[in-house]
Amino acid sequence: MTVRPVVVVGDVGLDVLVRPQAGVVRGGDTPSDVRILPGGAGGNTAAWLASAGVPVALVSRVGDDDAGAAARRRLESDGVVCRFATDPVLPTCTVVVLLEEDERTMLPDRGANAALSPGDLDLTGASAELSASGAAAGIPHLHLSGFVLLDPRSRPAGVAALESARSLGWTTSVDPQAANHVERVGADAVLGWAEGVDLLLPNEIEAHALGGDDAMLRSAKAAAVSMGAGGARWATRAQTWRVPAPAVVNGDRTGCGDAFDAGVLAAWLAGAGPEEALSRGVELGSRAAGRTGARP
Repeated sequence: MTVRPVVVVGDVGLDVLVRPQAGVVRGGDTPSDVRILPGGAGGNTAAWLASAGVPVALVSRVGDDDAGAAARRRLESDGVVCRFATDPVLPTCTVVVLLEEDERTMLPDRGANAALSPGDLDLTGASAELSASGAAAGIPHLHLSGFVLLDPRSRPAGVAALESARSLGWTTSVDPQAANHVERVGADAVLGWAEGVDLLLPNEIEAHALGGDDAMLRSAKAAAVSMGAGGARWATRAQTWRVPAPAVVNGDRTGCGDAFDAGVLAAWLAGAGPEEALSRGVELGSRAAGRTGARP
């Protein structure tokens, strides 16, 4: 079965995972286990898509620095076509992920990602590069990371990406990404920017922040909601499907939602129905949950 190509527009950078060996001593010294790994929601989803055999390109913005060059090399080695703009001033994105027992706190510096602009977008060029590789066939799909929309600095690029994809006749999906940012910006605004998308991909907390299934389905044709240990559901205006999740010993949960997105899209764009697409999303999301780091 042929899988349609995907162009991802979203963040890429580094994750600094910090796991304190004991409770954090505020204002003091806390011995910790620290790992620096590739990250960024867009880069994560693109890497998981490539691992699932999907032809994929990532449109993003990095700094003119070693971290940006390393991000490109790593993704290209994973089979992702990188269409990166290079920022002459801002650094490549870095996210500090503080892991304390069952709580995960993220401290992002979006850096160059925040400066992504409509001028950095060339969706037709990205799809043409995928086609030239011989691996892509069919109408492309645009997947947009919500961080691009939620930040006012990069929002024009997110809105332009969705408008461009629609004008080209592509299908589209959006992952809202962060419930607290959705609440800050406002659910109506987020759903307004996502008006007409084929698929929303929130987790359960983000779905609640957006107003629930009824509110999401007034803007999107369908919503695939990841629910952690509760599995996942696919909702349309006519019907809802659910699948369970396996028991998983958590690694750090970083990138689980990005992997879920990739699994759902890989199956759905190959013609799978809701239950099969959800099962594939839960499979990749669970795999991400059971390891350290956000990539396959």
